[in-house]
Amino acid sequence: MTPLTSETTPTPAAGLLRIGELGRRVGVTPDVLRVWERRYGLLNPERTQGGFRLYSPVDEERVRAMLRYLAQGYSAGVAATMALRAPAPAPDPAREGVMANARAELQAALDDLEDVEAQAVLDRLLSSFSVEAVLRDVVLPYLHDLGRRWEEGEVSVGQEHFASAVLRGRLFGLARGFDLGVGPRALLACPPGERHDLGLLCFGIGLREHGWRVTYLGADTPVDTLRDIADRLRPDLVVVCAELEEPLRAALPELGVLAESHPTALAGRGASAEAARAAGARLLQDAPMAAAARVAAEQPRRA
Repeated sequence: MTPLTSETTPTPAAGLLRIGELGRRVGVTPDVLRVWERRYGLLNPERTQGGFRLYSPVDEERVRAMLRYLAQGYSAGVAATMALRAPAPAPDPAREGVMANARAELQAALDDLEDVEAQAVLDRLLSSFSVEAVLRDVVLPYLHDLGRRWEEGEVSVGQEHFASAVLRGRLFGLARGFDLGVGPRALLACPPGERHDLGLLCFGIGLREHGWRVTYLGADTPVDTLRDIADRLRPDLVVVCAELEEPLRAALPELGVLAESHPTALAGRGASAEAARAAGARLLQDAPMAAAARVAAEQPRRA
């Protein structure tokens, strides 16, 4: 049988793309595109006489629409359904204004050490918007700005600790039922010395919204403890998150051993492509909610 080479591969008709080229255009791997085609019917390729799939500009726009919906925090299934119906709408200025006002109200309440007022802001948001949207558009931007203001001396240590404690309590409330269901399982932890875990907690809640089961070990977790739990649970993915580079760098040798036995990903501002390569792990570069949506979309459905 003649090997299939670039000389024997049919040239696509004008306007049609092979899956590799489509993936390069939209920034999605061919494996993920195949999953979206098989699972959600997102793509409708033409087939050559030799059985090759060729994708049209309509397929490309559907993928781009799905990516926009995923970036807004929708689940992969919902994003695909909406992308098949119509392209993603333009941003809604009124909605963006509501979220911006809510962030300002949350900041004012927490700066003034007003737990009840802060909870009321979150109550109003959660009654109108999805958990993913509230975390993505209000809580995570607030936390990012809180870190900046603390570094610049705009808020005190006491205010930062109070705000973190209030939000941690609320996030753990949203995390109830982490272990329910039969979906894939993620094991989440921060390495030794890393105490900033709220971004990881938001990521876990995002995964839970996509049907995953989550085992959450949280901040400052010894790697041998993480490995013992992973050996026991056999999770589909272990995610180690660090906001600082040093705790992750110090744990890389042990994380490399972990990654030999379990699918492992590094996340957070302290993670880098170099660190991921050193540990033999995947790098999650997206913001927490987008990363959760992407991980969920890429996970093959179990038989």
